[in-house]
Amino acid sequence: MVNVAVLGYGTVGSGVVEIINGGQFLKKAGAEINVKAILDIRKFPGDTYENLVTDNYDNILNDDEISIVVETMGGLKPAYDFTKRALLKGKSVVTSNKELVATHGAELLKIAKDNNISYMFEASVGGGIPIIRPLNNCLAANDITSILGILNGTTNYILTQMFKNGVSFENALSDAQAKGYAEQNPAADIEGHDACRKIAILSSLAYGKHINSNEIKTEGITKISSQDVHYAEAEGYSIKLIGRSKNLGDGVYACVSPVMLPNGHPLSDVEDVFNAILVNGSATGDVMFYGKGAGKLPTASAVVADVIDIVKHKGYGAPYWEDGGVTVAVNPDPVKMYVRATDNGRGASAVSAIFGDVKMLKAETGEVAFITDYMSENEFNECVLKLQGILGQDSIINTITVL
Repeated sequence: MVNVAVLGYGTVGSGVVEIINGGQFLKKAGAEINVKAILDIRKFPGDTYENLVTDNYDNILNDDEISIVVETMGGLKPAYDFTKRALLKGKSVVTSNKELVATHGAELLKIAKDNNISYMFEASVGGGIPIIRPLNNCLAANDITSILGILNGTTNYILTQMFKNGVSFENALSDAQAKGYAEQNPAADIEGHDACRKIAILSSLAYGKHINSNEIKTEGITKISSQDVHYAEAEGYSIKLIGRSKNLGDGVYACVSPVMLPNGHPLSDVEDVFNAILVNGSATGDVMFYGKGAGKLPTASAVVADVIDIVKHKGYGAPYWEDGGVTVAVNPDPVKMYVRATDNGRGASAVSAIFGDVKMLKAETGEVAFITDYMSENEFNECVLKLQGILGQDSIINTITVL
């Protein structure tokens, strides 16, 4: 019998308990698995498992019969303290907490390794999409060169509604909230922080050095308007919030931002709440992982899969990366950029004089819109400053990377 404690009895935590104590999938573990305790400050009168709930973490920490702790609380406090104490006590930990892994992953992984136990986090990036284990095992014979992904289902749903149904950003967000795809405070999703933490985790694992999510340039989708959608569609593009990184050898370039993808790109047709991650390996080339990135049972299934893996392979065998990675702020590759600005009557001539050969878009009255040729990020920023000098300091409405 392998006893498990679940920290947090919310959406994911209750899903984990439901799957484990349902027992229908656990014959694959080769041993019986049982949820012995649930940590939550709330009471659950009438719940099937109310007798397992405790509000005292020490009851779990000091129970030698509990060998695996599942952390589904989210956030850094008290999840970091509870996780570290469990690992130091010799208990393996499984988590769905992307913020914790992105912030303290290197430290927690080292503690697990030093104690010959596991710290597993398959559910922290793709929900029910297998990505951590394939990166760590199936693609182990590759040098991973780059990662490109739609990592947040909420923003992908919003952008899909804007493109398919012609609704505004505000109405699409309200619809996502009504359907339960977005929180009442959606900042972590729409401002890109969720995707940032996920690309930090994937990059740390793929390149072997901890990538600090706080050092990743991050932009969300709050500036995307119906007019941007119109311009993109007219030119054969879709707009997606993309997390991307590239291994530079002596560092890593990573960022999160809206990107205009040409129709036919592998990620351009990924719609609604689905996620997709494109990994480039030295031997395999491009490999894509696709599926729903969130939800109670998809996420819980990834958590329980980690539990089963620990039971089947006792001892250390978890993903691992070292501390001390370097994140490069400026894109090392030339980029094409979409630019939309207000026009004081001098827009077309100013764009031509400053940017040279560009693709001018059929713009609305009072606006100028265009797509640049390939140029360095620093060169583009310098050109934007020059354009603002002619059209006005607040003239730039939006800029989007074009692939």
